[in-house]
Amino acid sequence: MCGIVAIVGRSKAFPSDALLRATQSLRHRGPDGMKVWHAGCVGLGHTRLSIIDLATGIQPIANEDSSCRIVVNGEFYDYERYQRELIGRGHRLRTQSDSEIALHLYEERGVACLDQLRGEFAFAIWDEPNGALFAARDRFGIKPLFYTESDGVLLIASEVKALFAAGVRLSWDHQSVELNLFAGLVGRRTLFHGVHQVPPGHYLIATGDSIRVVSYWDLNYPRENDHCAKWTEGEWIEQLRLRTKEAVSLRLRADVPVGCLLSGGLDSSAALGIAREFTSGPLNAFTIAFDHPTYDESPIARDTAARMGADFQSIRVTNDDFAAVFSDAVWHAESLCYNAHAAARFLLSRAVKDAGVKVVLAGEGADELSAGYKFCRQALGVESSFLHWPPEALRLLGLKLPSSETIAAVAPLLTDMVRLLGFPKTFFDHRAGQVAVEQGLLASQFVPTRLGQHPDYSFLRQFDVAGQVDGREPIKQVLYFWIKSSFANYILCGERLDMAFGVEQRLPFLDHKLFEFVRDIPSSLLMREGREKWVLREAMKPFVSEQVYSGVKRPFFAPPSILQEGSAMLELAQDKLRSGSMAAVPFFDHRKVIGFLDHVGSLKPSDRGVFDSSILLMLSFCILHERYRM
Repeated sequence: MCGIVAIVGRSKAFPSDALLRATQSLRHRGPDGMKVWHAGCVGLGHTRLSIIDLATGIQPIANEDSSCRIVVNGEFYDYERYQRELIGRGHRLRTQSDSEIALHLYEERGVACLDQLRGEFAFAIWDEPNGALFAARDRFGIKPLFYTESDGVLLIASEVKALFAAGVRLSWDHQSVELNLFAGLVGRRTLFHGVHQVPPGHYLIATGDSIRVVSYWDLNYPRENDHCAKWTEGEWIEQLRLRTKEAVSLRLRADVPVGCLLSGGLDSSAALGIAREFTSGPLNAFTIAFDHPTYDESPIARDTAARMGADFQSIRVTNDDFAAVFSDAVWHAESLCYNAHAAARFLLSRAVKDAGVKVVLAGEGADELSAGYKFCRQALGVESSFLHWPPEALRLLGLKLPSSETIAAVAPLLTDMVRLLGFPKTFFDHRAGQVAVEQGLLASQFVPTRLGQHPDYSFLRQFDVAGQVDGREPIKQVLYFWIKSSFANYILCGERLDMAFGVEQRLPFLDHKLFEFVRDIPSSLLMREGREKWVLREAMKPFVSEQVYSGVKRPFFAPPSILQEGSAMLELAQDKLRSGSMAAVPFFDHRKVIGFLDHVGSLKPSDRGVFDSSILLMLSFCILHERYRM
């Protein structure tokens, strides 16, 4: 994992120090080295976290005749096989790094090189002969990649703060903020005006006269009438076990020790259990321990670590700890935070770094593979024919510029579909945004925008509903929306919290080859007798304790941080939200916010819980506005 920057002056040269400033702003992602390359109107920058090829893996890396150069963030797995094949075809490798294989595969195959790459990655290649910049992001969006064009200069970077450091003036994208409040971001959207992301499973090609963003992979769930593999129940379980073991084993390849993040749940426990099968030496396991028994999974994690012979470290965090780092966590995440779990992850990654560990396995993605969330239960228990998309809704979503009357007429159908698919109300009418409306906290000039267009319509229009959703089983429809929205643009934002301390998370359950197998598993095997993730649970049974195998899914969620007696987080919120910085945030009526804070502060801690996410939402806005000088 590293930090990357690419700058191309498409119609003019860029300031010579912009590349250096942008690259330096990412030193937290790559504390082991930094290098920039600049020629004419093109520049590449890289900050290095040394994990594979500690001696010669410095980037940017050039090909044999220096006509192409690459900078990479992330990991390509099974890379040694490609190294041997490339050498056999006459390539001369400058390094032993996994990153270099993408450069030579691009020489041979162009953009089709992506078909060969397995892992979590974001990279940029400057192709001098074709005068083109080629940049790509992994299939699920584990690694971030942002871009903007400012005054004829294209800038690409691992984090928005690098664009800011290069001199890009940031401001809010009001429409994106609206979607974030009431539905969810999808595709190229970010919170910042003019700043886009390369979406998961997409690549960008920039030449002198165009910038194109193209999809190279999608979830492609099978339609209900597609002919998928027909295996017995036992064969599905065995194949899932074998493929998960392969995904874990590939992610243990490193020239530094690999540890595990551990909770009390099935996913991270299974990753540790499989890792132990492939590792004979010391294995570190880290868990977060909350000072609230309802949320604290450390006792189960401790037992799992002991069974696996792992060196266990429990990081105990309190409300005071959250308050001390919340602003930094929001700044690093570059997103809105609705719960203190962002601060908790920030603290956990700091502890991992302090322990001298750079690489950890984690369990994210298993719930996406096997429908492990509570909101999946309804879609797993209803007749699929009940949930087919209404033709009127599909026609509406296909229109480029539907009238407000058309939206008003068909929007109820969309709302019904959203509800029937099993999403909780909070999925689209986000509780934090809903409280802001109910309490009258939104600025008057912002409210009409929200009310002028149906939020379900705005959200769904971002998808290829006809091509990727219609005709699929209900649970596949639900998972598609989730993976493409909140998962990619909220949960996976945690990558930047890990990389704040140069810690690389590897996610075996988001191996795309594993996913391409799992997406064909019959939905009847995803839940059995009310037990979620049944097929995965059976597949992972040999690697976990009986307590974990029989346990109930608990999402990683920090205790409500505002409702505690003497809450340092509430003090932080009171201080920030009454400040001039909050008054400058254009989406809220500051006078009403202050009145709201007066009311919340007078409540009993037990009555504050409903406001927790809304206060953290507003606090996030304030921090981003202040620190990015919006």
